[in-house]
Amino acid sequence: MANSRFSKVDEYGFERPSDFDYESYEDFMSQYLKVLAKRAKKWSTLMIDAGTFSKSRLAKRYIRKGIPSEHRGAVWLAVSGAEALKANFEPNLYDAMLEGPLDEKVDEIIRTDLPRTFPDNIYFNSTDNHQQQLYRVLAAYAYHNPTVGYCQGLNYVAGMLLLVTHSEDTSFWLLKVLVENKLPDYYSPTMDGVITDMEVLSELVKEKFPDIHSHLNSVGLPWTVITTKWFMCLFAEVLPTETALRVWDCLFYEGSKILFRVGLSLIGKHKQDILRCEDFASVVQLFKDMTQDSFALHCHEFMQNVFRIPGTLKRSHIERLRGRISEEHRKAKEAKATESKTPL
Repeated sequence: MANSRFSKVDEYGFERPSDFDYESYEDFMSQYLKVLAKRAKKWSTLMIDAGTFSKSRLAKRYIRKGIPSEHRGAVWLAVSGAEALKANFEPNLYDAMLEGPLDEKVDEIIRTDLPRTFPDNIYFNSTDNHQQQLYRVLAAYAYHNPTVGYCQGLNYVAGMLLLVTHSEDTSFWLLKVLVENKLPDYYSPTMDGVITDMEVLSELVKEKFPDIHSHLNSVGLPWTVITTKWFMCLFAEVLPTETALRVWDCLFYEGSKILFRVGLSLIGKHKQDILRCEDFASVVQLFKDMTQDSFALHCHEFMQNVFRIPGTLKRSHIERLRGRISEEHRKAKEAKATESKTPL
């Protein structure tokens, strides 16, 4: 580490862990920096030629190969629909929402979560301006959408948006489009969307890696233990920073299907390691370790595998699974409600 040319802190302010593999990272970056330089030149040309960035087959290909950090905020706004939403809705909405009185309970929960947000990030691990920016974005959105209000997990999402965009207003609009358009019912009080999608992932693993699904069931591992943070934080607190942002590039363009691809890729890549685990504790530790190993760190290769390892993954199939599981949940709730009303 002493001879590494890389800092203990990455470009977004996250402190690298004490066991960070600098040698592997330097090997990776020696190649990835060349990729970044080549991609940045192409992106600059694309942005100039396009004037305003819009969806296209070319854009999809470029986005899957990674958006340069200097263009991320603008491209996310454009391809997610947030830019059009802002123009057609109310351009000054964020400032207006800052003036609204916030429910005391919601205010207290947000303030409690501020110091818990990215404690390993130099910008958020003190009561400096970034925490205040985060508070304002979360408070404005909670006032704007009282149905959601504030849900744990939103602090990590909004925090990452601020680190990337350096803009409260942009972060607010991107948060709005994520919660209301890209992620179906993830941050509702009941978190029905997250619960459903964790079960959808389980079903997809059963289809594509039946031996892994069977083995995880045999050790008694609930999917919620290993995947809640994956979905709630959109891998922001799970994967290395640049890898998580490459996932978000696709999330803003292609929607939530990318979350399943990432989950399936992590599980498929570590198939043999998972099958070797003999108990609950070893599986949990493996799932924690595999999101920070060299496979996850090498973001360019990682994203190539995200579109290779799971194979075909149709949006229509995901929607069918969501519909079936949601209906099962609805019937289970109705049965439970009926049972509770039945006299003894």
